[in-house]
Amino acid sequence: MKKIPFKSPFGILLFVILPLVVILAISGIRLDLTKEKRYTLSDNTIKVLESINKPVMVDVYLEGDFPASFKQLQSETKFMLEEFRKINPKIDFKFIDPIKSKISQDTLMAMGMQPSVLPDVKDGKVSQIYLFPYAVVKYKGRGVSIPLVVQQNGIDADQQLTKSIENLEYNLVSNIKNIAVDKRKKIGILVNQDELSPEEFQGFMHLATENYEAGPIIPKNQTELTLADVPILKQMNALVIAKPRKAFTDGEKVILDQYIMNGGKTLWMIDAVNAEMDTLTRSKKVMPFPVDINMTDFFFNYGIRINPALVKDVKKFALLRLVTGEVGGNPQYTSLPWPYFPLGIAEKNDPITKNINPVKFEFPTSIDTLGGRKNIKTKVLFESSERTLLKQVPNYVDLKEIASVDSLGQMEKPSTPKIYAVALEGKFNSAYASRVERKSYPGFKGTSPDNKMIVIADGDVGRNKVIKGQPLPLGVDMLTNEQFGNEQFLRNALDYLLDDSNLMELRNRNIEERLLDRQRITEEKNNWQWFNLLLPLVVIGALGGLFFWLRKKKFG
Repeated sequence: MKKIPFKSPFGILLFVILPLVVILAISGIRLDLTKEKRYTLSDNTIKVLESINKPVMVDVYLEGDFPASFKQLQSETKFMLEEFRKINPKIDFKFIDPIKSKISQDTLMAMGMQPSVLPDVKDGKVSQIYLFPYAVVKYKGRGVSIPLVVQQNGIDADQQLTKSIENLEYNLVSNIKNIAVDKRKKIGILVNQDELSPEEFQGFMHLATENYEAGPIIPKNQTELTLADVPILKQMNALVIAKPRKAFTDGEKVILDQYIMNGGKTLWMIDAVNAEMDTLTRSKKVMPFPVDINMTDFFFNYGIRINPALVKDVKKFALLRLVTGEVGGNPQYTSLPWPYFPLGIAEKNDPITKNINPVKFEFPTSIDTLGGRKNIKTKVLFESSERTLLKQVPNYVDLKEIASVDSLGQMEKPSTPKIYAVALEGKFNSAYASRVERKSYPGFKGTSPDNKMIVIADGDVGRNKVIKGQPLPLGVDMLTNEQFGNEQFLRNALDYLLDDSNLMELRNRNIEERLLDRQRITEEKNNWQWFNLLLPLVVIGALGGLFFWLRKKKFG
């Protein structure tokens, strides 16, 4: 038998390339050559997955006959879960076809899934396909449903798919982390300053209890926070203060200051002006006035100031649905622009605000960032448009201002964009480090460890509407039937404050859309079909001819 020379092309193929391919196939090693490293897990994800010590099962309801776009989402999800399983074999998954498994829509909806309804055209007939693009993460008898498709208004199907894939790693690993954690983090809701009622705050409590333990913090003396409340505060990883209307005492401010100095995270939703839509609807005119909760110096210490002046955005605003007539005894409603309900639309690529619907603010004021705090990083989450007006209070707000929204910019001089919400992070210094009040607090600390805080200049951003005693979902406007992004914004805010694994950074991942030119596909379809058909035949013929020529040349 004639030996094959090792250095010949066939020898290199046989002894080098082929074994290398086999080794790579067996080992499962993959090379990620994409620009954005979309197939490479982050270090933070790997740490979370490695920490899982009990079996986790992920059921993915993306199996069956559905459009190509969902096939791509299915493929990306499968790849991601395969990578998870390589890191930790305790994480397993399976894909389920609800139709073949005979799982009813009612059962899926009872599991917290909402169907995606897609048109299906076959033989000239249009029908509807109901899909449930969800994953269910199961751990120790518990389960949580995860939507795999990003719900965001104003984007087309291709953008929705891209954003869903961008969010896939964060979506899966964060939910695995939350369900597999042995001890959930605690959130305290301060109840003492005439904050939102339980009915008005039910939507927020629902989202907070999905991944955390949350409950009210009620002062033991039923009047104000005292040193007796410090032990329960120390158990809270975060504190939420939603629309306080009663002034904080100096003693309470010291307690809150020291809560922050000891590492406690805080989420503030503050109304600096008292203006309620219910009152305005009844009387057609209302006079808002400033609300002083005695926190100006407190926030000044962190480099921000909340101004007692209403923001009117005549470019980015929500609609107000009002009765504008009557036909046959039935009221006629019209949706009209209302500049006192501006919309927060994410302009920057921030993990807290990315890929969410516009956030609806109601009679917000503005935040000034003062600077000069070297250890504090301040980032703006939402701000108004350049066509913004400020209304100083006390002053009348009249429903007639709806009619003149188009001419407001001419009647009054617009100011620069105003800030609605900020996130602060860094090492905070106590406002009482050089004041006599420090002596009233045992174990006083002058500086915090690395900490975070979010301040929103609107107390109603976390308030859900209550109709006839029944709370509506947070962010839902029943009259205009619009879903705003308030719920997702506040969920992201809590995750940002309590994220000790830095998983939130995964929400900043960007995948460049490399979409095919559909017009060119149509025009050149036949050419490429013939090319794909003939090219293999030409290559095989050329290689055969080359092999025959070399053999003839060598053996004559």
